[in-house]
Amino acid sequence: MNKVLIVDDEKRMLDLIALYLRPHNYVCQKAQGANEALSYIEDETFDIVLLDIMMPEVDGWELCQEIRRVSDVPIIMLTARDQRDDIIKGLQLGADDYITKPFNEDELLARMTAILRRRVPKVHVEVNGLLWNKEKFNLTYKTVPIKLTPKEFIMIGHFMKNPNQVFAREQLIDLIWGFDSETEGRTVDSHVRNMRDKIRQSGFPIDDHFKTVWGVGYKWV
Repeated sequence: MNKVLIVDDEKRMLDLIALYLRPHNYVCQKAQGANEALSYIEDETFDIVLLDIMMPEVDGWELCQEIRRVSDVPIIMLTARDQRDDIIKGLQLGADDYITKPFNEDELLARMTAILRRRVPKVHVEVNGLLWNKEKFNLTYKTVPIKLTPKEFIMIGHFMKNPNQVFAREQLIDLIWGFDSETEGRTVDSHVRNMRDKIRQSGFPIDDHFKTVWGVGYKWV
């Protein structure tokens, strides 16, 4: 059985989705709003999250980012917002899929099954002796620890887990500092510079892997 967290501010929708899923071997935990969802995320492990966007106080955009800071659990945004920009925004903020309401039950189940089938949790990433370990929250090169700040550790993890994907400065701000952060691009550049220097001092050839894409952002190759 797979455990799913359903997040919506409407109790009727929570009950309806749970009613759809339970006959298909899903254990459903319902959260009526973002704060309740975060409390569950902190205390429990889920296989997948179904997330509404339009919620009071803390919306689905912000909640998606908060989840991504602590978990790589698959997220499907399930929402009435169907504009292309909304879909792109959801995927950029860390969602794995995006389904608009009203949704088809069979399509929802099929998409959930597809995501879970290809799900391979990346808690360890290793590149030529450089090991990023999410469980221990450390980065080592040939078993020697590299001392990073929490934001530097999260940042290098994003790059190592997503090779050849370009991350714009604005995207890194959203992923690491938060969607509503007033952090500017030069702060990202400062963190990148410090991170590069620390990893370079360890002896790992960081410049062969971590590249600046001029005018855009950064990528790992």
